[in-house]
Amino acid sequence: MAQVGRGMKGKKITFNVAKNCIRITFDGKRRLDLSKMGLTTFPKCILRLNDVDELDLSRNMIRKIPESISKFQNLRWLDLHSNYIDKLPESIGQMTTLLYLNISNNKLTTNGLPVELNQLKNIRTVNLGLNHLDSVPTTLGALKELHEVGLNDNLLKTIPANISKLPKLKKLNTKRNPFPDTEQSTSFIDSIKRMENLYLVDAKDLCGPCLRKCQLARENLNKMKSMVLPGPRKAIFPNLVSPNSMAKDSNEDWR
Repeated sequence: MAQVGRGMKGKKITFNVAKNCIRITFDGKRRLDLSKMGLTTFPKCILRLNDVDELDLSRNMIRKIPESISKFQNLRWLDLHSNYIDKLPESIGQMTTLLYLNISNNKLTTNGLPVELNQLKNIRTVNLGLNHLDSVPTTLGALKELHEVGLNDNLLKTIPANISKLPKLKKLNTKRNPFPDTEQSTSFIDSIKRMENLYLVDAKDLCGPCLRKCQLARENLNKMKSMVLPGPRKAIFPNLVSPNSMAKDSNEDWR
């Protein structure tokens, strides 16, 4: 693959360089990987490659995403994390095939999230962590297919009820926000209980690797619950004299 140097002023890429960055994923999808290329602007030449299934522009220095990104009408996976983006284009609502959207670690404010996000009816994962959001748009509550939402490391003081009650939500990451303790602790517990039930119901239908992934996620949720309500916990195996390594691990913070 042709390499483009990185520098503070950024680099531009040609159509041929971009074309050589297309890779086939394990499930047969075409991914255009332009991560870590030192880009400071959205490369317009990639609009000629708008038939790809996945687009990775993460870990660059891009400040603006143009309205023309909606030309990627087959896109199911869009990764924009770790740039300098402070606003998403309204046209993103036209990208209705999107299943995964990662815009974490940017400069996004609440005003930078267009209401058109509520048109992404098929979206499964949205990561808005590590931004400057002081509130969550209630329009996200319209995305009934959401499984995972990342809101960690923002400026949030509350989460809209319609977000935490999304019917298919399995993971809601809200760590390191300035929540009022009492109100948010109750919300966390309610969400955790419901998520555990989802995992238990679905476990029998999962393959081995997927089941293990869910089990690990459930262990993480248990650790979150122990953080919310600290205090003595009943031993799982009462005959043990001292905790084993697994028990010790369960008391560590969920990272």
